[in-house]
Amino acid sequence: MNNYTYGGGFIMARKSSYVTEADNKMDKTVQHYKEELRKLRTGRPSASLFEELVVDYYGAPTPINQTATVNVGEDRSVSIQPWDKSLLEKIEKTINSSDLGLHAINDGTVVRVNFPSPTVEDRRKWVKHAKDMMEDTKIALRNIRRDDIKKVKELKENGDIPEDEAKKIEEEIQEVLKNHEAKSEEIFHQKEKEIMES
Repeated sequence: MNNYTYGGGFIMARKSSYVTEADNKMDKTVQHYKEELRKLRTGRPSASLFEELVVDYYGAPTPINQTATVNVGEDRSVSIQPWDKSLLEKIEKTINSSDLGLHAINDGTVVRVNFPSPTVEDRRKWVKHAKDMMEDTKIALRNIRRDDIKKVKELKENGDIPEDEAKKIEEEIQEVLKNHEAKSEEIFHQKEKEIMES
């Protein structure tokens, strides 16, 4: 006996579970893109830039923001005050050797990082990087759609759900994809605006 002969409730439960699963996975993918953009350098000083940089803290590689207080100043600068002064030099060296293109100075109490006003070329480069990340996000979203639709097609071929129900699920997954692609574009345009205006 095919599963779908048990009635509409079973089909709806199956249908919603596949659409919900696709929606949840795509949500996480878009959220990941948003988090990665937070770490992308723009002309604006940001404490989040230092979340990925690590220093050796008692033998353990530890993110700078977990070893110090990071403050963004009004003068396009960031001051980093480690809780353990022995980290001052390590933090300074880590920032200066990173690919952020920033220069840190250790004054014996805090590490200061000045953010020079970015050139138009800098801004365009950052926008292009953010756009490339968006395109990667869209590829990941389409891969989720492909994998989930493949599962639905297998159910249809095995006779677990009727063809018209499979088609409806596929259409809903496609709609979920369109919504998440639009979200990723909106996030990109917000970041683009921030980069060009900072």
